[in-house]
Amino acid sequence: MDSSPDAPKPTAKDIAARYRREITDGEREPGSRLPAARQLAKDLGVQLMTVQSAYGQLREEGLVLTQQGRGTFVRDPSVPLGTEPGSSPAYAALSEELSTIHDALRLLGERLERLEQLVGSKPPPSQ
Repeated sequence: MDSSPDAPKPTAKDIAARYRREITDGEREPGSRLPAARQLAKDLGVQLMTVQSAYGQLREEGLVLTQQGRGTFVRDPSVPLGTEPGSSPAYAALSEELSTIHDALRLLGERLERLEQLVGSKPPPSQ
């Protein structure tokens, strides 16, 4: 991104696209820190909220984690979403909900198995 005074200022979408590409192309490894939002905003000549919005987009996509007071880091894709500190609250809630659904399905499977055993042990109804 051109940071000269005459260049058009990048939008949050532009900034997010840049880092999304760097992450997906492997230019930024899991655990690596993105530039501090304040410094990046200053370097690009944009408002802090623009950079924060860009980082928020990446966090919602599950590409980065933000840790209060430490910064924004590239997320390790081998770690389940929503389990790391700094995960998007949406992913944490989704992870919790999926765990609940998994438990409910397991219990339903056990009940179905018991019902099938009961039905299989009774003689068929006569007509």
